[in-house]
This record gives sequence, structure tokens and C-alpha cells, in this order.
Amino acid sequence: MKTEPRTIGRMKRGRIWRGVLQSGIAAVLLVGAIALAAFAQGCSGSEPTDSSPDSPSVSETTGPGDAAGEADLTVEVVAQSLTVPWEIRFFPDGALLVTERTGRVLRIDAATGAVSELGRLPVASEGEGGLLGAALDPGFPTQPYLYVAYTYRDGASGGLANRVSRLTLNGDAVGEEKVLVDGIPGAGNHNGSRVAFGPEGDLWVTTGDASKAELAQELGSLAGKVLRMDREGRPAAANPFGDSLVYSYGHRNPQGLAWLAGDPDPFVTEHGPNENDEVNHLQAGGNYGWPQVGGTGGGPEFVGAIHAWTPTIAPAGAVFYEADAIRGWRGSLLFVTLKESDLRRLVPTDSSFSAVAEEHILFDERFGRLRSIAVGPDGALYLGTSNRDGRGDENEDDDKILRITVR
Repeated sequence: MKTEPRTIGRMKRGRIWRGVLQSGIAAVLLVGAIALAAFAQGCSGSEPTDSSPDSPSVSETTGPGDAAGEADLTVEVVAQSLTVPWEIRFFPDGALLVTERTGRVLRIDAATGAVSELGRLPVASEGEGGLLGAALDPGFPTQPYLYVAYTYRDGASGGLANRVSRLTLNGDAVGEEKVLVDGIPGAGNHNGSRVAFGPEGDLWVTTGDASKAELAQELGSLAGKVLRMDREGRPAAANPFGDSLVYSYGHRNPQGLAWLAGDPDPFVTEHGPNENDEVNHLQAGGNYGWPQVGGTGGGPEFVGAIHAWTPTIAPAGAVFYEADAIRGWRGSLLFVTLKESDLRRLVPTDSSFSAVAEEHILFDERFGRLRSIAVGPDGALYLGTSNRDGRGDENEDDDKILRITVR
């Protein structure tokens, strides 16, 4: 059954109880009186029907069929007292590489949770800006490089901008920086920016529209785009617009980037304004509509989303699960949300993931805002909270890296 976008906001458990309390004892007594009257009259009635049978599930305690559900999973804290862990990657020895939005590059021991600072970049950690996405060179450690995207204060204009850099890792320290792409439009909001290597060895970077929606449609601007480049920051071979880094355009604020096994084109999760958060499957040269259109519609000149959410959920980091450690999850698209504070698992209708058959919502509001996600070498799932980003309710020992495994 295809999951359709929701048209009303999801009522959280706390809101539901507040509503019950506010209704008062009189309402409870009235309901009871009606039920007793119906019983006295011998009215058997009929089972209530679901008025929206195609709406997605809003929580999950057990998995559908043989797939693991929330009750089958256990969560443990790997590390805590962090500040907005934006990216999670893995060193070859299994240790975590984590970027914090404030500029720190960290190595975290997955077994002990010990945190070591490898270096600190002079970022402009303002609004949504700072040290954002990161990716280790596929040839690491022979090629000892870390690729990052971050926001900085431009000395000439005084404004914010973003850049993509390659850092050399010397043992346990960040060494030389080589700027690959500079002057990407930046702002207090909508900077993107997820960084990842694709299956063909190219480096991909998502960029936001820097709060100037019109830039997303301008091919001469690097804002509101998905970029594809080589390890030196040059346009990848066969990019669709000639000697340009741009692979696709018309994006608002894409913060998730993931590949389905066997598919060279990535999927992105993307923030809408107050409607139409999206999951998009990229096409070379594709125009994804912002700001003219959003969601699954639009004219033939636009590429529609494969799935959209209204009201918005603020989807962030994403990954395809291609392991077997969590039963029944292989081939699912997993992503975390900021606004709705949960983990989502999307099940496709077909092997190409052209549409979403099922949506499962897990750990609803249990850990607060969630921004980063990764699959470990052992198939465990790792999540990073984002409660210290200025928009969340900071909990004790936030922010955290969490590990999810099967009980």
C-alpha cells in the first residue's frame, strides 16, 4: 500500500494527554453516559473504519512481518556532552570520525566512548552555519585526507560563505588544509551541506539556497544545488552542464545524501518551507523546482519528489541500510528528523525505489532533535542528536552519539 503524505500534524503523546485533561471530567461522564445508553438499547453498532487508510503509521513498537521494530532494538550512548555532531563517519579501525558544528573534528572510540580532538577549524558557527558535512577519502589511510564543508566569514564582504576543503590527517591531528571550492553563498540559514563519496569515486556536496530562493534556479550560482567533483575540486567528468560543478539544481536545503546499492545517482532529503519536505532521486541536470514548485507535482520541466511531507518534518542525515544485522531492514532508506525528532524507515515499492510503499516512525521524541546517521562496520546504526543547535530542548549530557542494535 503506497504511503501518502499526511495532511494534518501528528499529535504527540504529551499533546494528547493535555487535550484529555483540558476536556474536563464532564466530557468523560458524557462519553460514559452515551456508551451506557447505547448498550441499554441493545445497539451492537459496527467496528469503526479508518477514515484515511493510506496515511502512514505514526509509531512502531514491533516490526511488520519479519522486520525488526522498535521493541526489538536497544539503544546505548556511545559518547555525550558534544555540541551538534553534524557528521558521523568511520575510520578503518572502527573508530568514529565526528564533526561538530562549532568547528571540532573528533575521533571517538566506539567501544569506550573516549573523545579525542583531532583539530579545530576557524568556522563561522552562526545560525545553521559552521562545520557541516565530512567524508574520508575512499583510499584512507594511504590517501590520508578528510573532505569537509564549512561556513566562514568572508573578510572582503563581511558576509557568510561556504567552502569545500581537503584536510590532511597526520596521525591524530588535522594538518594542512587545501581549499577546493570557495565562495559558495552562505547565510545564517540554508547552508546545506552534506559531503560524501559516491560509488564511482566522485565527491558530492549538497548546498542550500543561502536564504535567497532565486539562486536555486540560477545555474551560475552554486547555491541550492548538488555538486559533483573530483578529489581536486574540479567538475567531474560528464557533469551535465559542461565545465560546471552543478549536477542538479532547484534545491532549497538538502541535508541528506545516500546511495541505493547499484545506483550511481544519489537520493537526497530536503527541507521545504512550511510544506513539502522531500526525498528526491537525483538525475543529471535535473531541476527539482524550488522555489517554483515543491513536492511530487510540477510541470514536465521539473523532477518531482518520490515522497513528500506536509506538515514538514525537517529530514536531515540519510543512509540506505545494506546490512543484515537489523532484521528485515536491508534496502530501506533510513533518515533522521529535526522537527519531528524521530528515525524514519522508508520501504520501497520496487527495486529502483521509485516510490514509497511503507513509512515507519521509530523512537518518536525519545532523544530530541536528530541530525546525523551512519551505519557502522558491524551493521549497527549510529545517530547524532542536535539538541544544542539553538532550536531544541537541551537534555542532560547533550549532545550524544547513540548506537542502535538488535536485542
